Amino acid sequence: MSTMRTMLYALLLVTLTSAGSSARRTALGESQPVTAARVGGVEEGVRAFMRDVARDVTQDGPIAWRKYFADTPAFFMAVDGKIAFANSADVTTGLPQVALTIKQIELKWGDDLRVDLLAPDLAVVGASYHELQAWADGHHAEENGYFTGVAQYRDGRWRFRDAHWSEPVPPPVP
Repeated sequence: MSTMRTMLYALLLVTLTSAGSSARRTALGESQPVTAARVGGVEEGVRAFMRDVARDVTQDGPIAWRKYFADTPAFFMAVDGKIAFANSADVTTGLPQVALTIKQIELKWGDDLRVDLLAPDLAVVGASYHELQAWADGHHAEENGYFTGVAQYRDGRWRFRDAHWSEPVPPPVP
């Protein structure tokens, strides 16, 4: 019983210390409370970012992704459970190759776009997507799936900190 009480006191101490630390940061101006109005503005900014991504990728092709991927070593992108770009340097070298292979993409996000604000400068986004692709060899492809990413606001704009694309897995053949 004393072990349980000790754990409860330790948890209470951590909670109070954390709350006090948070209050000090706010008092010193290091962080700002997120009000309902601010949340709405941040969420709309993320939604506008997603619209811009679809517009620019549709207009300029796959090379447009570069301006929307964070230029940091922490960036990564996975496709169908496999790493496509392990970091920003991979994007810089690999994206031009993708642009040579896929000449045009028409990207549309579904009406189910979700924005989960984690902080005033950080959000998780998720949406179904539909792509029509025109490849350099003349064939066309159509893809439908789901996209998730972490968007971060830095240097005055939103960028993806990481991204994941997935397509539905076909049902097993009996």
